[in-house]
Order: sequence, then structure tokens, then C-alpha cells
Amino acid sequence: MFDATFTLLGVVSGSAFVSNPDIRLIILTLVSSSVALGISSSVSVYEAESLEGERSIEELEKAMLTELENTIHTQAVGRNALLASIVMFATPQFSCLITLTPFILAKAGLLEVGLAGWVSIGLSLCTLTLVGTIMGNNGKRNPFLKGIRMAFFGALAFLIGYFLELLI
Repeated sequence: MFDATFTLLGVVSGSAFVSNPDIRLIILTLVSSSVALGISSSVSVYEAESLEGERSIEELEKAMLTELENTIHTQAVGRNALLASIVMFATPQFSCLITLTPFILAKAGLLEVGLAGWVSIGLSLCTLTLVGTIMGNNGKRNPFLKGIRMAFFGALAFLIGYFLELLI
């Protein structure tokens, strides 16, 4: 979720605040970036989970002195790898939906593009705060500080992109 949200912050900061923003281009870039990140992440996770599962099965076969081909163990490895890859593909799409919503409203004429950019940045920072808070809570850390830290780095990424756009 962090990678996707940070990537989308970069897209928004580099495209929504230019002198003549193109709403169609912003939407297309957000969606295509999310799909590309989802494909990359899901393939990487599938391959890693498959390899790790195969190694685990090999170790289990050596310990049991029997082959486990076509057993519930080998089937579980495949299912787990597939499930993990589906989640990894869906996560950037979910992040994109959050970031994209203000631009869809702008495309419909309900918001100005500049305001949509600011709302999108706000939603992205809220997303980072929420996910950071959940991570902090699950990791037995201070959830508030973890959430604020993630939002800080998101704001930093946005500001760098925003000022780079001003320089170019």
C-alpha cells in the first residue's frame, strides 16, 4: 500500500499542479501506474512465494523420506502463492481508487482540477496515516507515531515532486 500511495503521490504532484493540467492524462497516468505496479508486485510475490514453498516442500520431503507431489501440501503452496499475488495486484488498485476519486469528480465537472489535486493529496496522506497506524498497532508500536511518520514521509515525497515540477 505504501509503494502504491507514494508512487501515486508522485504522479499527482508532477501532473496536477502544472499550469494547464490535463485531467485525462492525470487519470490515465494514475491508472496505468497502478496497474504496472500491481503486475510487477504480483509477479514478484508469486515467484518468491512459489520458490519459498517449493524449498519448504523439498525440506519436508527429505525429512519424511517421501515425495509430496500432488498432495495437499504442494497444492497449498500454489494456492498461497496465487492468493498472495492477487492481494499484491489489488493493493495498488485500491490505493489508486482512493487517489483517483477527486479526479473522477473533476472529470465530471464537480471539482476544479487543482482542487482535485489537493483533495487527492489529502486522501493519500490519510491513507498513509491509517495504514501506518494499523501497522503500528499490529507491531505493538505507538500507532499514532507510526501513522504520523508515514504521513510525514508521504508529505515529503509530495513536496519534492511539487518543487521539482516548479523547477522544470
